[in-house]
Amino acid sequence: MRGWIIGLVVVLLSACSEPDPRYQMAAQKWDDVVIKVESRPTPVRVGTNEFLILATLERGKPVHDLIISLRAEVDDDWQQAIQDGHSGVYRRALRIPGTPTLYVQLRKKMSEKETVLEFPLVYKGDL
Repeated sequence: MRGWIIGLVVVLLSACSEPDPRYQMAAQKWDDVVIKVESRPTPVRVGTNEFLILATLERGKPVHDLIISLRAEVDDDWQQAIQDGHSGVYRRALRIPGTPTLYVQLRKKMSEKETVLEFPLVYKGDL
């Protein structure tokens, strides 16, 4: 019984732990907006992955007036991310064919202002 409880505690603690920093994508800045991208699963695998794009101001306030689109290859069509409430979190599942870069297009609503950021993908075998 004691071994079972210890095993359960270890599993619960590992579920709450921070992902391996070697697989984290560095945050980038556009004007006053900080963009951070996380992947599910971590690290990225060839196949379908979910990406969370977190948009905040430098002070930490969520930015919810963006239209965010993703693609893994330069010649692919843009896939629009789904806004998760007014939390500054945008989600999109995307098929990753093994390319080294994720392209994130940002556009402010009610404006023509837009940019494309490139986030390098790190696969488990790349380290």
